[in-house]
Amino acid sequence: MRRWVLGGLATGGLAIAGYLLVTARRFEIPGRPSATALPPMVMTDTLRRGESLGELFGRHGIVAPDLYGLVTSLGLDPTRLPEGWVAQFSHPADHPVASRVTVRTTPEEELSAVRVRNAWQLERAPIRWNTRAIRVEGSVSTSVHDAMLAAPLDEALGPDQRIRLAWDVADVFAWQVDFSREIQPGDRIVVLLEWLESERGETRVGKVLAATLEVGRRDYAGFRFALPDGRVQYFDAAGVSLRRAFLKAPVEFRRISSGFTNRRFHPILRVNRPHQGVDYAAAAGTPVLAAGDGFVVTANWSGNYGRLVELRHRNGITTRYAHLSGFGPGIRPQARVLQGDVIGYVGSSGLATAVHLHYEFRVNGAARNPSTVDLGDGTPLPAELLPRFAEERERFRALLEAEPVSSAGPSAP
Repeated sequence: MRRWVLGGLATGGLAIAGYLLVTARRFEIPGRPSATALPPMVMTDTLRRGESLGELFGRHGIVAPDLYGLVTSLGLDPTRLPEGWVAQFSHPADHPVASRVTVRTTPEEELSAVRVRNAWQLERAPIRWNTRAIRVEGSVSTSVHDAMLAAPLDEALGPDQRIRLAWDVADVFAWQVDFSREIQPGDRIVVLLEWLESERGETRVGKVLAATLEVGRRDYAGFRFALPDGRVQYFDAAGVSLRRAFLKAPVEFRRISSGFTNRRFHPILRVNRPHQGVDYAAAAGTPVLAAGDGFVVTANWSGNYGRLVELRHRNGITTRYAHLSGFGPGIRPQARVLQGDVIGYVGSSGLATAVHLHYEFRVNGAARNPSTVDLGDGTPLPAELLPRFAEERERFRALLEAEPVSSAGPSAP
């Protein structure tokens, strides 16, 4: 009997930490099985809370230096694998060392590393998915997020996918509706989306194809349409892009804790003073998005503002994002940003009593109320594209008006 010890492995930026004692007999890894060989034993194992990738693979006899070759061939990053990550191990009969490891890298592909002599050989297996359109209807209780969590979708669709769906719906109408304050209980949402089913029985949601939203007495509609240059946007029924020069709000699904006013009692300074922006209450670390295309003027500590990002846009417009906990990747002076880029994360730096984002909108230096400022007009489709758009719009409309999915799961409309 021999004890193998796996410590830390660090080569080319790859770090696998942990200490594991593995007891096994030394013998050669078998090659191709003979006609009388027993079938391999296949086991599924998961990454447990607090353990390293080395410990998981070590349970199946794969230890350093063999471990590094396996991890490299599969393209795994041990620092990004979550608890519960799954791998399948195939062991030759009565053998403690796995000769085949299979992992799912994307929904569309499965990778297998097969031991060939003293090296790992990679095999790829595509996963086929069938796509159809389904209609989902929800009534708002408190937010779009809650409406999608309660929508009658397949029970296999977990909270993470439902939350992503809520974000996707909000993205369609991000320029028309401030989801942090305009959505009210009883508002109605109808979504036409892609429903994907794999050959292995898995289900997931795809792209939002169209959606309608009733907010109070106002009705909104958005239809997905691919432009000739490959870009995809959402348009209203007349073929005018829903996209505007600026977002309604750079943080979604949160309440406004303090609005724009010329006289507000400051909770720390204990005096009345103007509040020339809007405060969005949000969880610490929530991504803050660039409200429009522009360039970074500053990304630094700025007194009472704490960590501040200021962006310069066209026509003398600047926007400010204050009290951040940190800055987004690549956010530095003169860097170009596009609408929706992550420029920072919500925090409470500077003169702040609680975690929130302070957002300002200025025109030629003068503060304007971000909640009422003109966000610009959408761009209409060129005349030559309108016939094709009208055909797509009518197809989506017919599906939106069909019966919603049942509580037992989605059905084709």
